[in-house]
Amino acid sequence: MKSNNSTRVLAEGAVMVALAVVLNFLKVDIFPSGGSINLLFIPLMVYALRRGAGWGIGAGFVFGTIKCLIGGGIAYGWQSLLLDYAVAYALVGLAGLFPKKPMLGTLAGTLGCLASVVVSGVLIWGMYMPETFWGLPMTNVWVYSLLYNGSYVLCNGLIAAVAIRILTRSTKLLTVGK
Repeated sequence: MKSNNSTRVLAEGAVMVALAVVLNFLKVDIFPSGGSINLLFIPLMVYALRRGAGWGIGAGFVFGTIKCLIGGGIAYGWQSLLLDYAVAYALVGLAGLFPKKPMLGTLAGTLGCLASVVVSGVLIWGMYMPETFWGLPMTNVWVYSLLYNGSYVLCNGLIAAVAIRILTRSTKLLTVGK
């Protein structure tokens, strides 16, 4: 019976990763060097909330790797591949730490992703920091990375939070049958 359940969980994860890949192509690019507003957090977070952080982190890692390979990923070395894609989307799976509190889970997953891309922005992309960003003088790479990456990651997290809130009120999608 255990292998049947594992097969079901893996299949569900594969469907959610595939849905995230499709949603990745329906996006609004806001910066030429990467960063877009899209709906892909939704299936990753729903899966994590349903199946737990371990499964969610795994699905996010798989999605991040696929996104980088076929989704037009922009990277500067293997460190960027890891932090901007594989690790960032794996950390979206932190939503699964709070299955009974989906809004807190959504926040955890969003902040996890944000932390990874901000660190990448500082360590890898910081050398490309402009003198001004949104009309503000940029003298601190941490501030720049937080503004740049926060502008799209927080939007994606907010979109996911609204969608998950609607799903928890109108469906049993986040409830796993025993």
